[in-house]
Amino acid sequence: MSRKILSRRLRRVLGQGMTEYIIIVALIAIAAIGVFTAFGDVARDQVAGMATELSGQDASTQITQAQTDATGAQNQATKQTGLGAYNGNTQ
Repeated sequence: MSRKILSRRLRRVLGQGMTEYIIIVALIAIAAIGVFTAFGDVARDQVAGMATELSGQDASTQITQAQTDATGAQNQATKQTGLGAYNGNTQ
C-alpha cells in the first residue's frame, strides 16, 4: 500500500474516534442537564442555607425549603413514566 492510502485510512479512523468522543460528551451533558433540572432547586437551597449559616444567621427557612424541594424531587423520581403518561394520561 502506498503512503497516501495509509494516511487516508489513519485520518478516517482518527475522525471516527473524535466523533465518538463528541457523542459521549453530548450524552453526558444531556444527563447533567436532566439531573440539574430535577435537583437544581434542592442544591440551590442547600447552598443558600450553608451561606446563611456561614454568615452567622439562622438558615432554618432555607433548610426547610431544601427539604421540601428534595421531597418533591423524590416524588417526581418515583413516578412511573412512559408513553402511557404522555400528555397527562396515566395508566
